[in-house]
Amino acid sequence: MKIIGIDPGIAIVGYSVLTRKGNKLHPIDYGSIETPAGMPTPRRLKEVYDASKHLFLLHQPDVVAIEKLFFNRNVTNAFTVSAARGVIMLAAEEANIKITEYTPLQVKMAVTGFGKAEKSQVQKMVQRLLHLPQIPKPDDVADALAIAICEVHAGAR
Repeated sequence: MKIIGIDPGIAIVGYSVLTRKGNKLHPIDYGSIETPAGMPTPRRLKEVYDASKHLFLLHQPDVVAIEKLFFNRNVTNAFTVSAARGVIMLAAEEANIKITEYTPLQVKMAVTGFGKAEKSQVQKMVQRLLHLPQIPKPDDVADALAIAICEVHAGAR
């Protein structure tokens, strides 16, 4: 099974590609899609959409796991991140890839066993579970890996 985990954003989209063979997880690829702050929002969304399409075509995943949005402060940012999330989901739908969604609480629970874990705890567990030499940066990439791990745990139930 091949899973792409996505941490949506407008400035930085974290992505990860994992395979599961038996009980073992293997990171295939991970990184970020970045758009410059001065670029108009419609152009940024097009860049995120095009990069997502390329990622899905390149890796041919069985499922795309994407984080559900949770915002309690910056509503303006929530709208643009929601738009980015929408174009990513559109790209996955067009590629006929199953889409699953997880809340931050579900991701933390799957990775650390504690739904209120600190970000640093999640990052350390991602590093440990995937046998990575260091915690992936930026944080969005580690989050995307955590989302993919969450999908593996949810699919195993």
